This record gives sequence, C-alpha cells and structure tokens, in this order.
Amino acid sequence: MSTPKKVVPLRRVGTHGPDVSVLSLGSWHTYDRMAFEDAVAMVRHAVDLGINLFDVGVYGFPGHPPVFTDVLFSAIVRAAGISRDEYLLSAKLWLEPYPEMSLREQLEKALFRVGTDRADLVILGDIRRDDLDLNQLAVDLAELEVDGIIGCWGVNNWSATAVRTIRDHAIQAGSPGPQIAQLKYSPCRRSIPDGAPFAQVFAEGITMQASDILEGGILAGNKKPGREIGRDPGGVRERIIEAADGLAAVAAELEVTPAQLCVAFTLTHPSVSTVLFGATKMQQLVDNVNAIELVERVGAERLRELVAPFWVDADVVNPEGP
Repeated sequence: MSTPKKVVPLRRVGTHGPDVSVLSLGSWHTYDRMAFEDAVAMVRHAVDLGINLFDVGVYGFPGHPPVFTDVLFSAIVRAAGISRDEYLLSAKLWLEPYPEMSLREQLEKALFRVGTDRADLVILGDIRRDDLDLNQLAVDLAELEVDGIIGCWGVNNWSATAVRTIRDHAIQAGSPGPQIAQLKYSPCRRSIPDGAPFAQVFAEGITMQASDILEGGILAGNKKPGREIGRDPGGVRERIIEAADGLAAVAAELEVTPAQLCVAFTLTHPSVSTVLFGATKMQQLVDNVNAIELVERVGAERLRELVAPFWVDADVVNPEGP
C-alpha cells in the first residue's frame, strides 16, 4: 500500500516554538474507546497525512476510575512503527497539585507513562485557584526548558491578563515565555479568541491552539454525547445545541459535514497555529483533514460570514477570559 501524500501544512508555534501541523490529534476519551488495531491504523494514517502534533495528557483524577489513554498512545505509536522524531508530543501539566508536587515530578511521571523522555510542548491547565504564584511557576518552567525536558510551553483557557503576566515573569527568568494559548473556539464560542484582550496577546507573538471545536461532538450532530465534555463558560450550551441544526444546514449547502465546517472555521483565525480535535474513527480523521480544502475552496472571509449567525456567546462571556 502506498503512503498517502502529506496534505496537512505546518505553522509556527509562537516566536520560539516548533513548526506544527495545522491539525493536531487529541487523546481525551478517544483511544480508550477504540479497538487497538483501529487506533493504530488511524494514528499511522494521521502521521502519513502530515499531522505531527499529538496532545497526550494524564486525564485521571483522584477519586475517579484510572485512565490509560496516554499509556495506550505509547503502545499505538510503537505498533504503528512511528519513531519519536516523526511526531511532536504535547503534554498537560495540571496546576491543582502544584507546588506540593513539582512540575518536574508531574512531568516525569507523565513522560514515563507515555514512554519518552521529553515533551516538545507542555500546556498548563486551567487556573482554578487564587493563590497561584505565577512568578515561581515561570521560574520552574524556565528550568525545565534549560534542562531540555520541554521544548516550549503554553496555557489552557487562561485570561489574557494572566498570560501576559506570566510572560513578563518568564522573560525575567530567561525564558521566551508562553508560546501558545489553548482556547475554546468554534462557530458558537468566539468571544475570547476573537476579542480585543487576546488580540493584544496574539500581537505579542503568542499563537493559538483552537480546542473544543465541536463542543464535545454536539456541533458534529451528536446532541447527547455519551462521554464527559468540557466546561460551559457562560452557560450557553443549550443555545449551542439549538445552533447545531443551523450549522448543519450551512454545511449541507457546502456539501461537507458539520464537523468539516467547524474545523474549517477555526482554521480561518489569523493567529491559529493548530486546531486540536479528537477522533475515534478513521473517517472522522479524514473528514477533518479535508476541511483544509474547504477553506481553500470557499475562502476564509466567506466561511466566517456563513457561520456568523451562530455565535452564541457574544455579549455573554467576558473576552478577557476566566
């Protein structure tokens, strides 16, 4: 069987990050819901198409059943014959146990589970506490960069103020600072990534990883997801469910799937480096990759016009962020 042509282009992460595929594959509630051989085939095909960034987090929490999706990823890449230099690993660092558990200890445990000795990118989890010492956090991250355990780092759903604050601390510590902001972004959730506060963040060289682009599958047509999905800032999920039919109608007019339309929309943001999505079927992967062609065929401006009526968190969510 011939290897497919690489069709997924690359974009730079921030000013000091690597060149990553404009589509990145997530692992939250994916590999643990697939037959192993199917997961191997899908990840192999993703790499062959040009996807080089894989988000692999330790998603288990105390009091909850153990989760092994990251361990499965280690076995998947081995079975698929994918060498470590063929992909970039994005790991999660959670802030709840910090600083009692150091970033280094947490990261080393995560890397042990995934079977490697370094993360090309780490994403700091949401800030859910008031006593987080951003200066010390920046110092600790700078040390990990110097030691080569991480290549660069970013943040997940932080406020624009917090991003700029830790960037200032990081520069003082000798680090380039955060290179990417992972933000919820879809035709329905736009207030933060499209708002003025983050426009300033992006102007300073930080880029975006669009996440939760299908609202847990709702925007792909699954209005009652059978798995855990992300938080609902602004309490607009019911309105998103209502908007899903309208987006599906637009997609039908364009002769694409609703998922392709959502992926294509996120690719139109000028500061997006990569769009994160999860897939449990080969066809989902192929469809999402085909969204790249949709942007080229319809054009970014027209796509944004078509989905504009479905922006439901406008004037509901503070564009500054949480």
